[in-house]
Amino acid sequence: MNLSKSRKTLEEIAPAGFYVALRVGYSFPEEELNALDPGWIETYTQLGLVMQDPAMRWVYANSGAVRWSELDLPDPAGVIELARKAGLSWGATVAFCRPEDAGRRSYAMLFRADRNFTRDELEAAYALLRKLHVGPEAGPPLTEAELEAIRLRAGGKLLKQIAAEIGISESAVKARLASACRKTGAKNAIELLALATARRMI
Repeated sequence: MNLSKSRKTLEEIAPAGFYVALRVGYSFPEEELNALDPGWIETYTQLGLVMQDPAMRWVYANSGAVRWSELDLPDPAGVIELARKAGLSWGATVAFCRPEDAGRRSYAMLFRADRNFTRDELEAAYALLRKLHVGPEAGPPLTEAELEAIRLRAGGKLLKQIAAEIGISESAVKARLASACRKTGAKNAIELLALATARRMI
């Protein structure tokens, strides 16, 4: 399942804004989708709230979904109250991680301005996050020919150089890279190389 194609569903669940991070390793996600208000992003960043955010502490200790109104964690920096003042009146956090993921986890911060999240909405958000987290690996496997083209492109070689080295036409190289993009959900060659590297395909 593709993250960008999930925007409409996420907007229906969290009309006041959302942030989704997929397969976060040491510090950065492989993919992210940010639909939060720029003013809130600026406040959150300038005050360094990520280190004090109780929702983020919950993410790294749980898999599942929780309404912010049910978070039973200290909030000395008043992150939840600051979010309310920014129009993010009702928040929820969703997190997913499997034992085989070597610590890589996915999470979403969801917001509504009108009411709290229903149980059905939280379950739908968790199911979506789970699909997004495992989706790329569950897709069709890349062929050895596609992987070879990706490896050579990642090594900095031009299409015509790859074609000459493999002994095929440039259009055939483009076709292999395009096929790999479709299978991985990458929008272009640059994203394909980033995803292939992050997922240890090459």
